[in-house]
Amino acid sequence: MPFNTALTRKLGIRIPIVQGGMQWVGYAELASAVSNAGGLGILTALTQPTPEDLRKEIRKCKGMTKFPFGVNITILPAMVPPDYGAYAQVLLDEGIRIVETAGNSPGPVIRQLKAANPPCVIMHKCTTIRHAQSAVKLGVDFLSIDGFECAGHVGETDITNFILLSRARQAMSVPFIASGGFADGQGLAAAIALGAEGINMGTRFMCTVEAPIHNNIKKDIVNAQETDTELVLRRWKNTSRLFKNNVTAAVTKIERESTTGKFEEVAPYVSGKRGREVFLNGDKDYGVWTAGQVIGLIHDIPTCHDLITRIEKDAIDTLNKASTLIVDKQPEPDIAGKPMGDMSADPQSEHGKNVPGEAQIYDIGKAKL
Repeated sequence: MPFNTALTRKLGIRIPIVQGGMQWVGYAELASAVSNAGGLGILTALTQPTPEDLRKEIRKCKGMTKFPFGVNITILPAMVPPDYGAYAQVLLDEGIRIVETAGNSPGPVIRQLKAANPPCVIMHKCTTIRHAQSAVKLGVDFLSIDGFECAGHVGETDITNFILLSRARQAMSVPFIASGGFADGQGLAAAIALGAEGINMGTRFMCTVEAPIHNNIKKDIVNAQETDTELVLRRWKNTSRLFKNNVTAAVTKIERESTTGKFEEVAPYVSGKRGREVFLNGDKDYGVWTAGQVIGLIHDIPTCHDLITRIEKDAIDTLNKASTLIVDKQPEPDIAGKPMGDMSADPQSEHGKNVPGEAQIYDIGKAKL
């Protein structure tokens, strides 16, 4: 049963679920599987070493799905920044008109994407309302509101989604989707109830059959608890949520104990190259890799089709159940005993004592307070 939200209408998708861009994960195999299942698959531009390699991956994805998919461009500080403009031009040349942006100073890329004919539909990831308001001024079409539960870059304000989504509903003039902490239909229903037009999932899609990572890592996610993530690099105001392992333990130890505060001390531990190897060799302790607190909600490794179908059904069931809670007449209480208005009631405490008329706190009467 198709959903009807601003996201599904604008993007031409059936289910309001976006597979967020993920470094070393957002390849054609995963993106096409998500799109074929009714969501929106996303290729990660910078997973490709050059713009021309991105062109090849886009064409590969086109051959694997007839449904809409997008491309993620994340702009982060780097000693030698990639040519973001060239990556953006390739996706425009290939006819891509759905783009997820994230990171610092996205203005030049967003202006380039919006100047296309037709212009791109842009979803920009934000961890604060202040950044979201800046993105709106740049002309983005959707905001992806990223709560503190999320994987990867969590920002520095530590606002979880229950508050952040409600603030977005209160303050933002453009539609938004919810990102961080979503894995099931109940989560999708909750996001919609809070004002979102859909959800963005990353870690949950890592743990699917089509995700191009080693099966051992998928099993590690299934076996993990919601407490098995670590915040690192907070000392340098580049806080990231990663899967807790031997490497993150070493990084946090340096952060606590370093007397110099030089980033060079932790740089070898947080190498992206070693993180990529984790997904290839299946050793969770080989390097750092991103994972959200949602790992505690993941208990299987389904296909993207089975996962999205399940989320769709559970979201519809949850929303329908919620609607049944509104009734024309309040039902009679089913509590046992006499009506509360009956003064002949003789309540007893759990110790068999008569409960005095005074308010009590754990059997401490007023005289003892």
